[in-house]
Amino acid sequence: MKITKPTLLLDLQKCKNNILRMVDKADKNNLIFRPHFKTHQSLQIGEIFKEFGIDKITVSSVEMAQYFADSGWNDITIAFPFNPLEITEIENLAGKNNLNILISSKDSAEKLMQITHKELNYFIEIDTGYHRSGILAEDILQIEKTITLLKKQHNFIGFLTHSGHTYQANSTDEILTIHQKTIEKMSILKNKFSLEFPELIMSIGDTPSCTLAKDFGNVDEIRPGNFVFFDLMQYNLGVCKFEEIAVCVACPVVDINLERNEVVIYGGGVHLSKEFIMQNGEKNFGQVVKLNETGWQKHAEISYIKALSQEHGIIKASNQLINEISIGDVVGIIPVHSCMIANLMKAYKTLNNISIDHL
Repeated sequence: MKITKPTLLLDLQKCKNNILRMVDKADKNNLIFRPHFKTHQSLQIGEIFKEFGIDKITVSSVEMAQYFADSGWNDITIAFPFNPLEITEIENLAGKNNLNILISSKDSAEKLMQITHKELNYFIEIDTGYHRSGILAEDILQIEKTITLLKKQHNFIGFLTHSGHTYQANSTDEILTIHQKTIEKMSILKNKFSLEFPELIMSIGDTPSCTLAKDFGNVDEIRPGNFVFFDLMQYNLGVCKFEEIAVCVACPVVDINLERNEVVIYGGGVHLSKEFIMQNGEKNFGQVVKLNETGWQKHAEISYIKALSQEHGIIKASNQLINEISIGDVVGIIPVHSCMIANLMKAYKTLNNISIDHL
C-alpha cells in the first residue's frame, strides 16, 4: 500500500469483532441494539451491522439520518436536540421512515408545537449527570409538562440519556458507578410513567458503560457508537484492549530533530483533531505505532504526539523511535478519539487496500 499523505487505516476484522461482541452483549441482556453511526458514518460499515441482524440505528444529525435513510435504513433516532430550523427535512423523513427525534426541554416542545401539525415520534432527553443537554432527571415537573404539551399530537417513545461523563472517569469502577446511578435515575422515571405509557423505552448510549457493564437493570435499549473502532481514550480508560483498536492514521515523516528527540509528521489538527489525554503530565494527541503488512503494533518504548498545528504533528520520540526512523518513512498514530478522526478524514483504507467512503 502506497501512503503519501495522512490516511485513515481500518482493520476491518477488528471492527467486525467489536461489532459482534456488542451484538452478543445486547442479545444476552435482552436489549434493543440501536448503534450510533456517528462514529463511522459509512454505508459500507453499516452493511456489517445488517449482517448481524441490526435494523435500528442512531445518528447525530438530520443530514446523517437522510444519508442512511437513502440507503435503506428506516428505523432511525436522531440523538441530537430537535432543531426547529430543520423541521421541513424532519417532516419529510418522518413521512417515509420510522424516525425518532429528541426533545431536550419544555421550551423545545413548545417550539415543536408551534411549527408543525404532523405527528412525530419523540424521546425526551434526560440529563443524568453529564450536564450537556436534556431535562434533569430530578425535574419531574418539567418532564410532566413536556409530555402533557406534546401528547395530543405527538408520539412519546420514552426516555433517552447519554452518560458522557464516563469519558472523564478515573477508573473502570467509576465508570460502572456512573452507569448504576444512571440506571437508578432513569428507572425512577420509567416506573413513574410506565402506567400511562406501558411501552416506553429507556435508552442509554455511552461506549464505556455499554462495554464494561454486566448489569443493565430495566434498560430497554443501548446506543453505543465508539466501540466499533475504539481509540486511545477508551484504552486509557480501561474500556478496551490495545489490540481491539480498529483504526490508525498513517502519517509521513517529514523531519527529525535529534537534539530534542522530536519527529515532525504530516498529520496535524485537521487530520487528528486536537483532543488529547494526559501522558506524564503532558498532552498526548495520539500514540505512535509501527506499521507492518498485517496492520500495526506497539513500540516497546512509548512515543506520542506532543503538539499539533494545522498540518504539523510533533512527536515526542523515544530513543528507540529516533534510532529506527528516517525522513520519508510512514508512522502510525493511534487516535485519541476515533469519532473525531473519522469525521475529519472522510474515508478509510482497509489493510488490503480497499477504499471505504463515508458521509
